[in-house]
Amino acid sequence: MDAPNPSAIPTFASRTPLHVGAIGLKVRDIDRLTGFYRDVIGLAVIDRDKDSAALGAGGIAFVHLEHQPSAKPDDTREAGLYHTAFLMPTRADLARWILHVARNKVPLTGASDHAVSEAFYLDDPEGNGVEVYSDRPAETWEWTGPDLRITTDPLDVDSILREVPSTATYQGAPDGLRIGHVHLRVGDVALAEAFYRDALGLDVTRRRQGATFISSGRYHHHIAANVWHSAGAPRRDENRAGLSWVALEAADASAFDAAKARLTQADAALAVMPEGIATADPWGTRLLVTRA
Repeated sequence: MDAPNPSAIPTFASRTPLHVGAIGLKVRDIDRLTGFYRDVIGLAVIDRDKDSAALGAGGIAFVHLEHQPSAKPDDTREAGLYHTAFLMPTRADLARWILHVARNKVPLTGASDHAVSEAFYLDDPEGNGVEVYSDRPAETWEWTGPDLRITTDPLDVDSILREVPSTATYQGAPDGLRIGHVHLRVGDVALAEAFYRDALGLDVTRRRQGATFISSGRYHHHIAANVWHSAGAPRRDENRAGLSWVALEAADASAFDAAKARLTQADAALAVMPEGIATADPWGTRLLVTRA
């Protein structure tokens, strides 16, 4: 029997006790944004009406667009989304995507070798940051106790491209693609840690000037938070486009119950929903914790 296709299997990032399940974005032009996530990232449109769209891969929806044409444009000086990071299941998948964006002349804003991962950066048409990356094997990550080595070095793109023939095509997002992490703009790093670490129960894996990286189950990070442009930002203006909500999915009932208990103990305001619970971080960014 053939080995399972690794491109169809969600990665380590999606198998930890808590992991990113989905995001919601408020968008001013739903047709244009749907086209970007479909044509550039390769997501499948799973559901669509005039006011919303749900896109994903492998039959799982994880990008939800909410049409709000009267919303004010996002402001990078305020709390909100720094980027959504789409995790390719394999390095070869990332190579195929690089060829795809090169052939279609999609503008990129950067590329970095982070030691734990190899990443490319771009923006969607409304300025929401996007990362597309693949992880290096977790057994190669360099831990010193709880602290993980994460770098920002030049990326050897040619090395990635050697994973596939130059004629390789990208037929859309592989079935195992998911959101690996979400990077947030916040007003204060210590306050972000107080919520995501102390109240929610995630672990800080790395700190750098003006930023913190936080995860579940020793992934490199599921949530990052920085103040690079947003230091001192107050609560989010709900009338702006951009990030609407982030959903963290619990792998099992034990992980869900633990997150709910910690949030309750921290006196976080909780709303009970059929799929889980909802709360908000100190900047009013809605956070859902859902059951797998």
